[in-house]
Amino acid sequence: MPLPLSNYREQINQRLSDYTFGQSPPELYDPIRYILSLGGKRLRPMLVLLAYQLFHDDEPDDEVLVPAMAVEVFHNFTLMHDDIMDQAPLRRGKPTVHTQWNSNVAILSGDVMLVCAYDMFLKVSAEFLPAVLRAFNQCAAEVCEGQQWDMNYESVERVSEEDYLAMIRQKTAVLLGFSLQLGAILAGASKKDQQQLYEFGEKIGVGFQLMDDWLDVYADQGKFGKQVGGDIIANKKTFLLIRALEQATNAEADTLTHWLEQEGFESEQKVQAVKEVYHTLNISEQTRDKMNNYFNQGFQALDALSVSEDRKLDLRNFTEQLMKREK
Repeated sequence: MPLPLSNYREQINQRLSDYTFGQSPPELYDPIRYILSLGGKRLRPMLVLLAYQLFHDDEPDDEVLVPAMAVEVFHNFTLMHDDIMDQAPLRRGKPTVHTQWNSNVAILSGDVMLVCAYDMFLKVSAEFLPAVLRAFNQCAAEVCEGQQWDMNYESVERVSEEDYLAMIRQKTAVLLGFSLQLGAILAGASKKDQQQLYEFGEKIGVGFQLMDDWLDVYADQGKFGKQVGGDIIANKKTFLLIRALEQATNAEADTLTHWLEQEGFESEQKVQAVKEVYHTLNISEQTRDKMNNYFNQGFQALDALSVSEDRKLDLRNFTEQLMKREK
């Protein structure tokens, strides 16, 4: 029988903690152990194992577990470099790597993390390795493309909804799609089932990013892991702001323009003013509708998967739990 989900997460955390990334010079390898020790949901390796479990009852061995860990190492590599670009001081409530050490250390340590991820993929059997590396290379390039588009959009006045959705698909969603695809490849699933799982991950990935956009404005501060309204304060071009700018006229348009251009302001006052515009334009409802549309598309792809419904239950339940999160 498949392992309980909590056992999967414990295995991933333990194996990451025990993995030998290298020792010397310590400035190169200590930051890897540091960022991986900060925790997280381990969502991506969990998806690898859940996808594998769809087709196998046997406990995943190193040919599955280590590639699943590689996805988490790659994800944290992107976070380490993103934090430098964003000049972020904290990651999961702790100092970021470039803050704890410096930017040069974080760049180089991140580089070797990518090398380590490739080394982990070498655990994949020869039968599946070419397909895994082709899929990973495509995914990794798209993640970088999405990050570049995100940085490009910081310096333009308007971003279209279509462009924003394409950007978050690349920056966030394709790695969820690859994680599920990887599990299916390692399980020997058909090309069709691999693609169905990729589409499932991609669609729910976009939905999760839209949920993050919504939570940043409407989450309960007591349950939210960061400041509610932070995206509004930073003029971040989220789905909510893009929709509001497209639809606002007259007073609402003037209000948005005023707060977007204002350099000195009281944060709470700005958040409340922009939220009032969102309320007038029904932006919350529109965002949730778009988010749920992507979730529905994802589950349609899962429904089309050629395995029994009872085998899909763990993956379906895991995803639905994430859809109910409040932080």
